[in-house]
Amino acid sequence: MTSPATTFQKSSTLAVPASAAFDWHCRPGAFERLIPPWERVRILHRSGGISNQSRVTLSIKTGPLPLRWIAEHRDVVGDIQFRDVQIRGPFASWDHLHRFESLEGDSSCLHDIIEYRLPLGPLGKVVAGKWIRSQLEAMFQWRHEVTRRDLARVWSCRHQPPLKILISGAQGLVGQALVPLLSCAGHEVWSLSRRFSGTGVEFHSSARDHRVVWDPAQGELAPALLEGFDAVIHLAGENVFGLWTESKKREILQSRLRGTALLSRTLAQLHHKPRVFLCASAIGFYGHRPGQALTESSPPGTGFFPDSCQGWEQTASPATEAGIRTVNLRFGVVLTPRGGALGKMLPAFSAGLGGAIGTGSQQVSWISIEDVISAIDFCLREESVSGPVNLTAPHPVSNGEFTATLARILRRPALLPVPGAVRLLPLAGEMIGNLLLTDAMVLPQKLTTREYPFIHPRLEDCLRSLLGRELPPQAPSRS
Repeated sequence: MTSPATTFQKSSTLAVPASAAFDWHCRPGAFERLIPPWERVRILHRSGGISNQSRVTLSIKTGPLPLRWIAEHRDVVGDIQFRDVQIRGPFASWDHLHRFESLEGDSSCLHDIIEYRLPLGPLGKVVAGKWIRSQLEAMFQWRHEVTRRDLARVWSCRHQPPLKILISGAQGLVGQALVPLLSCAGHEVWSLSRRFSGTGVEFHSSARDHRVVWDPAQGELAPALLEGFDAVIHLAGENVFGLWTESKKREILQSRLRGTALLSRTLAQLHHKPRVFLCASAIGFYGHRPGQALTESSPPGTGFFPDSCQGWEQTASPATEAGIRTVNLRFGVVLTPRGGALGKMLPAFSAGLGGAIGTGSQQVSWISIEDVISAIDFCLREESVSGPVNLTAPHPVSNGEFTATLARILRRPALLPVPGAVRLLPLAGEMIGNLLLTDAMVLPQKLTTREYPFIHPRLEDCLRSLLGRELPPQAPSRS
């Protein structure tokens, strides 16, 4: 027996014309921007952009096994609407209309209208109907917030020419979030990749997949390939998580020094130099500094991590000396359920097995992934920003407060503290001591002085947003 379709609708006013909102949805990276960070979705294939009969194939994991979802675009009317219809997927049927309504002045209204049927007819609605509705509410709350925020940024910069940007580490945790943001803003984004094609330049399935190749281990990077870029963002480096053997520590250090030195030297030689070079660093620069409020003007700490960060930043000096505006991005603890510290904590905390680390009194200088990529975009455009910039939220918390907040949002206990003695464990203990037991209250003085508008200044709002645990301000209409 076929049950009647359920309708879900979410509408939001946008401070841009309908034509700008429609155009943003058609740009490379828009689909990725609209995937909530708690959803395990991977794009397997797409063709044709937003045009009639073009398709997107997704892999979606809601349990142990992935599901394949194929959607086809239909009824595309420029600046007005387009529709996504499920060809194959988890629903009995799915029809999603994106409609853009013009309002007075430079404003519009975005309407997402979905009609869907669950499998198993009335039984499916009884078993999963309420859960599906709650998932849609959280998903479209996220989507509309991102759409409003991104469009406001794009519209405010509409008179500025787009940039040609080169990014190393584009497949890393930050890079995968940053590339869609910049692509949606209309920039031409290239990646600096270690994959070799034989020509130095690779062209993939679409314009946004252009790559320049290099081999930092061998010191190979052809200067001619870097001519013409307006900005270079260097994020590549060995992942710091893992067992800190001597070889792992050498690779953490050398991967950063080799790549940064090669890139900065090459940029300094160019005839047409980029206007800005953003180079990743970390708040590990400050070391263990309990009881101190640390800003960009604070001196470095001592030990492996501070020494590594100092060396990393110093190797970018050839770019600075060549007159390129250089920014050292000192990353705090980047929060996203897709990886990093939060991604590693979630399984244990979701199972009720989480707890504070050590005494729990050490300060955690955190920042949401959305603020990381937005602040990078801010540093690209803000000509007055140079030198070190702390990418941290303005309200750091203790480790105990962090774990208690996460547990409360997940509605789980956090009664299993990890003793500080874990720093004495072979191999992993040094990594834990440096990353999880270090006490450093790092403040984003340069960002706040220049009035950067933080998206998630406070931890609880950040975690609720990233984990989809926010309640919508009003219930969407349903039938």
